Amino acid sequence: MTRELKTLRRAAKSGQTKSVLVFLHGYGANGDDLMGLANTLAPYLPDTVFLAPDAPEQCVGNPQGLQWFPVPWIDNSSEEDAVAGMKRAAGDLDAFLDKVMVDEGVSEDRIVLFGFSQGTMMALQVAPRRKAPVAAVVGFSGSLMLPDELRDQVVSKPPVMLLHGDQDEVVPPEALNKAEFALNTLGFEVYAFVMENAAHGIASEGLSVATGFIREKLGMDE
Repeated sequence: MTRELKTLRRAAKSGQTKSVLVFLHGYGANGDDLMGLANTLAPYLPDTVFLAPDAPEQCVGNPQGLQWFPVPWIDNSSEEDAVAGMKRAAGDLDAFLDKVMVDEGVSEDRIVLFGFSQGTMMALQVAPRRKAPVAAVVGFSGSLMLPDELRDQVVSKPPVMLLHGDQDEVVPPEALNKAEFALNTLGFEVYAFVMENAAHGIASEGLSVATGFIREKLGMDE
């Protein structure tokens, strides 16, 4: 049984819903952590509804926040628990996206997944396994989990942009290269961007590049 994800929503600036951007927050945060980015993105995506679901579990490493799945090196969980938790959360997110399509009246190709850190891991776990490709996946400071499994389970191949700070001490910058290589090998359209002198976060330069990518994939620059 999937768990319902509590969600923040910001209506489209234009009043017309033509697309949806789903923020997927990182470990120990919540939906509100990324929702502030809607203030920056809305002028460039006026017909886009912004959604920011909360992860389904209380965070062991930060009881004030939430997690999509446990992280062994932080909370002493096992690798098996982490993988099982990730897959269960993937089921929750998959069901959430199905509901978004109904509630917002948009098709799969009008949905953008925008992840940060653990949220990026969730986006890369869920999007390739859905029946139809979403418009785009944007992943900051994350990694691709279980790349060998994906080889046998990939169903759809949405365009992906991966962004990572070269000074990231939480998720090593090498994670970008590994994810890019694995996805390229499987035939994905992948764009990689290194945020210079940036730590574990979303640098303004990276956000600007990501915004252009999103507009392109939603057909707004045609």
